[in-house]
Amino acid sequence: MLRTLYISVWIVLVTIFFAMLAILVSFFDGKGNMPHIIARTWARSILWAARIQVTVTGFSNIDPQKSYIFMSNHQGNFDIPVLLAFLTAQFRWLAKAELFKIPLFGYAMKRAGYISIDRSNRKSAFESLSRAAAIIKNGVSVIIFPEGTRSQDGKIRPFKQGGFLIAIDAGAPIVPVIIHGTRSIMPKNKFRINPGNVDLEILQPIQTDGYTRKQRDELLDKVRNSICQSFESKEKGRSEC
Repeated sequence: MLRTLYISVWIVLVTIFFAMLAILVSFFDGKGNMPHIIARTWARSILWAARIQVTVTGFSNIDPQKSYIFMSNHQGNFDIPVLLAFLTAQFRWLAKAELFKIPLFGYAMKRAGYISIDRSNRKSAFESLSRAAAIIKNGVSVIIFPEGTRSQDGKIRPFKQGGFLIAIDAGAPIVPVIIHGTRSIMPKNKFRINPGNVDLEILQPIQTDGYTRKQRDELLDKVRNSICQSFESKEKGRSEC
């Protein structure tokens, strides 16, 4: 418990510091690239304090100069710092609106160009999806958790359609990303942070050329099956889709 308390205090302090720094820098960088790099440093500092070691495979599957929609499974609270720290490409989060209401942190996210989505407001949600598609067309990647929330039992939850509409509208490839190991570091609904090892697996892009909005379910199934197969292979049957 003392270890968890120490890490929690550290997270609060570095979040305040890096959020203020990101906000300051954002006034000199309208594109949000530097605030995102600062966010990456924030994430690495958290992983360092929590003694989390990350191994990345498959980074050669992507071209950092191209824009993608990264879609990742969502196993625990540490998914976000792992992705920020080790998915070393310029991307913007498509994140739930509640995060943007956090004092200072939420404003830093906004200044970095991250996109708020309010799923309770259909019109607002569609506007967010349109904004994400426009960002991708301008050469910046977007990352989402297609499950919408963290898995509580380790199983990969059903995917929501929004990200696939973005991909089809933008004509951007989808890159499946699989995270292994974060669930045991800080399980959902438990205030305990354990040290551990995390594997971050980047699969080959799935092209969206030729898909229409009416075929979004077909594209969804293709991406989900890709993530499920890799996830179950690594977990050796301990988790299911």
